[in-house]
Amino acid sequence: MPSLLDPLTIGPVTAPNRIVFGPHETNLGRGRSISERHVAYYGRRAAGGAGVIVVEEASVHPSDWPMERAPLASECGPGWSAVVDACAPHGTVVLAAIGHSGGQGTSHWSQRELWAPSRVPEVNTREVPKWMESDDIAAVIDGFAAAAGLAVDAGCAGVEINAGQFSLVRQFLSGLTNQRDDEWGRDRGRFARRVLAAVRSRIGPDAVVALRLSCDELAPWAGITPEAAPGVAVELISGGSDDGAPEAAPARVDLLTVVRGSIFSIGATRPDGHTPPGFNIDLAAAVRAAVRDAVDHPVAVVVQGSIVDIGQAQAALTGGAADAVEMTRAQIADAELASKLGAGVPERIRPCVLCNQTCQVRDNRNPIVTCVVDPRSGHETEDPPEPVGVAIGQRSERRGGDRGRRGSLLVVGGGVAGLEAARVAAASGHDVTVLERSERVGGAARSTARLPGRDRFALFADWLEAECVRSGVRIRTGVHAEASTVVDSLAGVDGASAHHVVLATGSRPGRRDVDVDDDAVTVLDPADVLADPAAVPAGAVMVWDPIGGPLGVGVAELLAAAGRDVHIATPDQIVGNELARAGDLGPANARLAQAGVTMHRRSVLRTVGAEGVSLEDRFSGQVARHDVGSVVDAGHRLPEDDLANEVAGLGPGRVVVVGDAVAPRTVAEAVLEGRRAGVELD
Repeated sequence: MPSLLDPLTIGPVTAPNRIVFGPHETNLGRGRSISERHVAYYGRRAAGGAGVIVVEEASVHPSDWPMERAPLASECGPGWSAVVDACAPHGTVVLAAIGHSGGQGTSHWSQRELWAPSRVPEVNTREVPKWMESDDIAAVIDGFAAAAGLAVDAGCAGVEINAGQFSLVRQFLSGLTNQRDDEWGRDRGRFARRVLAAVRSRIGPDAVVALRLSCDELAPWAGITPEAAPGVAVELISGGSDDGAPEAAPARVDLLTVVRGSIFSIGATRPDGHTPPGFNIDLAAAVRAAVRDAVDHPVAVVVQGSIVDIGQAQAALTGGAADAVEMTRAQIADAELASKLGAGVPERIRPCVLCNQTCQVRDNRNPIVTCVVDPRSGHETEDPPEPVGVAIGQRSERRGGDRGRRGSLLVVGGGVAGLEAARVAAASGHDVTVLERSERVGGAARSTARLPGRDRFALFADWLEAECVRSGVRIRTGVHAEASTVVDSLAGVDGASAHHVVLATGSRPGRRDVDVDDDAVTVLDPADVLADPAAVPAGAVMVWDPIGGPLGVGVAELLAAAGRDVHIATPDQIVGNELARAGDLGPANARLAQAGVTMHRRSVLRTVGAEGVSLEDRFSGQVARHDVGSVVDAGHRLPEDDLANEVAGLGPGRVVVVGDAVAPRTVAEAVLEGRRAGVELD
């Protein structure tokens, strides 16, 4: 059976292994070109051992401008060349993703009509696209061929054609979006076959043609279904011509990536931790079996679908589901995933937590791709690399003689901010001690891992702890550090010397803007619920969530799963408003409804007392009372900054405050500031 590290033949080329870094939006471009930021981003993954890299999709025609910095193929030639040059020393096969968003695009940037097979409104914007005419169809097909030629001329090994999410090719294939009655509708595969044939004709037999194909649109009433997908795949990649048309040359496909999703199920394409990883494995297996039986040339099948763990990836190969595994988010989280596996230290792979918090960039903020657990991702041209001490293959703790060769550091607080500062500083040669007041490090990341869909945050906390121990960090738990602890360390009292101190003391509950009678109704912090859900008093529970993030929704789900009568109130028009950024807004509301949670929208919590709670409608001012036994306040928090205030006068640069102790935010900011603190010691 093949191993992840075995070479993979893809048509005319051979990849050094079977680990794929797939195409995804990055916002790293300058204008609509592939930029130096892309080059550093992909070059880092190639250096980390990725076998195949598929560069972010480029639009094949000016009618498609789905995001402000979405690459346009006609402007990508120099950038593609630079990416190839950066990856070539490592043997990585580089493919250029090309496509057209069709009716799933936007006219915001192009200021022109959308093009699509039929006049099906875009789900989010409700924009009705133009029904493509014959000249439009011909122009896009020609655009695919021209884009493929540019990519191969730039040095790419080939191209991947997108017939997955945000794809005009898939829209022609599907009855959901192709309602035409002409030759392009009576034969829905015609457009895809013409695109494949045009691309193959342009780049010839010595370059790779890959296809990214949605094999389950999750809309069985008209879309591509798992039952139909094997036949669709065989039709497209069989290598035959299009009904004998003279302009359609044989369209051999060398690589097939099996994905899912449609115009109605965008979030399902890249779900968060609420969806079990590996959701496409069985689907890929069925498609691969059909292709192997019916196609007369080798086709490497790639499985995709939240596969972020080495064990599951290897099992997909061993079980015959695929020939390669797309591990995109896993390599955003750890660019050296393949190299660490090859060095025999898979335990050192930084775990992806499947949160979508900062790696999903298709929203109105236009953020640059990065990662909660590795904030250097996407910022390779600005942030320094990992210290030498974190080199791959370093199994043992630092040698005692190295300890403290660059100075000493005291870290107060063993959450992710403190642990990341300690990890980076220790890897640089600093002598590091971490003091944590609880009995286990990990902080909020470990406690919120008890929420549904967020269990992988505990893996990240475990990884940070293990890396600190491996680097020789002394971790002391159950220690409540006071100002005297910091002062004595900086002064070298009793031999406890520290050149620098990092305060990562976290946050505390914020001020309540509500009248509370604590004797009548118990008001709890989410941390209380996470520590012991059974300790919540009997009766109905009201979760007050003025933020709309994962915490309030997660607590409501957790209590509902325990059989409690749960209400959740929000001042927003929809529960969990901020979850839209991670793609979990719709799914979260569906889960709450299915769990029987009563949702109170456009509501402000006003009083908590003997008569329960009162909620005031934001717009009408109407007040409604609800009989509950307890309230969970998932509102804003404040910095736990007492210690920082007490030691503020100890001198600039010697004491650094990071994470929630500066301002309560998310895990992403905590890790970023902890890392910066560790790096800046040098």
